[in-house]
Amino acid sequence: MNLILQGSPALPATIAQLADLAQAIDVVEAGPDVWRLEGVDDSPATRHQVAEASFAAGLDATFIEPGRRLQDFALLAMDMDSTLITIECIDEIADMQGLKPQVAKITEAAMRGELEFRESLQRRVALLAGLDASALQRVYDERLRLSPGAEKMLAAVRAAGLKTLLVSGGFTFFTDRMKARLQLDMAHSNRLEIVDGKLSGRLEGDIVDADEKMRAVQRMCVELGVATSRAIVMGDGANDLKMMRIAGMSVAFRAKPIVQSQADVALNFSGLDGILSLF
Repeated sequence: MNLILQGSPALPATIAQLADLAQAIDVVEAGPDVWRLEGVDDSPATRHQVAEASFAAGLDATFIEPGRRLQDFALLAMDMDSTLITIECIDEIADMQGLKPQVAKITEAAMRGELEFRESLQRRVALLAGLDASALQRVYDERLRLSPGAEKMLAAVRAAGLKTLLVSGGFTFFTDRMKARLQLDMAHSNRLEIVDGKLSGRLEGDIVDADEKMRAVQRMCVELGVATSRAIVMGDGANDLKMMRIAGMSVAFRAKPIVQSQADVALNFSGLDGILSLF
């Protein structure tokens, strides 16, 4: 196995310490603030020690088989809120109503897996009733920002021939714009009901929850004629876990602990383009 360390600048002594912990045969400086430790021990005990020490040093640590290539995958599926973008759109919409603390509290509990997503979404959307629909454009224009490394990652993914899917428990107003702006192949999310120019506090159609996110990944893999093992899936919340479990590589991006503990890759200090260093 190899061990990829990346994220923050690190002293040579820190890399040497982690190499000793991992019993690495060789250390290669693979790029700016990226190190590849080759021939490492990947026993559970070593993984645990490396995870603790690397996190304390501000480094992301990923154990991965040598020789894996980005081209071996066919699909990159991404969550939107707090993954592809830095905000939770529903929290920022709620801020227009003066209700951000109440809605954000529900969002956090749902992302930690403490609340069932479908119920939590309906509760949050209900609090938006009566808000002028123009608030959605304000959130997009004034608050929505891409996560670090997003454009570099997507450029590399497209160059390698992968298709892209944005699958979100958020809203079509934002995913449609992200799809067009970033030239993504597919987007799937929830639709807010708007009546007479105002949010009704309801959703239209079926809810995109954890099960539907997983089904969206499965459907796109069927369309591409590939197994889900050829998908990379990125997310941050508990409602991403089901689609992450069927993937060939699951990536937790600045994610909740329950997600980090179950993902193949955890990026806390790197940008989204941190996945490129693994190949």
